Amino acid sequence: MLLKAEEQLKIISKGAEEIVNEKELLAKLEKSYQSQTPLTIKLGLDPSAPDIHLGHAVVLRKMKQMQDLGHKVVIIIGDFTGRIGDPTGKAKGRAALSDEQVRVNAKTYFEQIFKVLDSEKTTVRYNSEWLSKLTFEEVIQLAATTSVARILERDDFQNRYENHAPIGIHEFFYPLMQAYDSVEIKSDIELGGTDQTFNVLMGRTLQKHWGLEKQIAIFMPLLEGLDGIEKMSKSLGNYIGVNEPAEVMFKKVMEVPDHLIMKYFELATDEHPDEIENIKQLLEKGANPRDIKLQLANIITNLYWGAMETLRAQTYFETAFSQKEIPDDIPEILIEIGAETLADLIPQLIDIGLVKSKSEFLRLIKQSGVRLNKEKLLEDDLERVIMNQEVLQIGKKRFVRFIK
Repeated sequence: MLLKAEEQLKIISKGAEEIVNEKELLAKLEKSYQSQTPLTIKLGLDPSAPDIHLGHAVVLRKMKQMQDLGHKVVIIIGDFTGRIGDPTGKAKGRAALSDEQVRVNAKTYFEQIFKVLDSEKTTVRYNSEWLSKLTFEEVIQLAATTSVARILERDDFQNRYENHAPIGIHEFFYPLMQAYDSVEIKSDIELGGTDQTFNVLMGRTLQKHWGLEKQIAIFMPLLEGLDGIEKMSKSLGNYIGVNEPAEVMFKKVMEVPDHLIMKYFELATDEHPDEIENIKQLLEKGANPRDIKLQLANIITNLYWGAMETLRAQTYFETAFSQKEIPDDIPEILIEIGAETLADLIPQLIDIGLVKSKSEFLRLIKQSGVRLNKEKLLEDDLERVIMNQEVLQIGKKRFVRFIK
């Protein structure tokens, strides 16, 4: 049973940067409610970067919320468009993906997106199903729906044109091809990040050209990472991966800067807008941000790992990161990107003179002389991912704090 349109709109618009347009969306929801017919919600995925973090999951969480409202979710894997590559934000053309790369990446995608979406209620389509069957005449007709001037409105193309950087004619087809996906599945709503505005709005243009009801475009904002400044990115090391162990995810959420707490509630959880407003009021009335972040860490970890793993992660966090008996003034080691595990960091321990060699470090571990956050380390712990502010202790007096 679908909820009334106004209540659905409240949930759907939570955290959205822009809706094009809200009046049309309300009309669609009202029509859907009256007929109890679900809307078709579209999300296109570029199969070139399969590692998903909470920043990528922002649109997936919104899809899940609409899925829970009773609507039909369609994920389109851009296996055909992937042969061009999305030129959005690129200073030069992208190398095309092979069919094998697309298949491998898509498999990895499924393992991660279904940690968010209900796999039994999600339809997955590949746009090669229809794009590979277009005749040359149909491709020309598709190209005739827009102008070169319109395509050059895109900042990336415009910048490359002004800087005399090559632009392949085939790249102009990317927004048209992914927009044609909306025509093929007759989508009612398409989601995208704010960096996908041009591509998603092109879907409305093509649907109008083909005499279809135009889809609603919902743009979700980019989520800043743990540094509180740059958008979440694995290359910047400021990310929270959806596949990271529960205790790592929990600890990283506790590192979210205070000024981003409410944004994470809006974009990284499925909490009802009314509950989020209550949390906002608590913060404004002076609630301890750490207590609110503890609630946030529980909610986010539970979404991906369930109640038992979340409880274990919280217990680990509260035990491991109590700072009793650890001096304040201790050396620090900067965890460089790519050096994530304790084993990766051994050379730096040697460089600062904390240990003389790797063999000495291993011997001390075997002798129970090494602790991480006051917990004795075993050899198996060498592959453990080291988090920001964790403290390594060797013997009774040698300490080092890891920072990112």
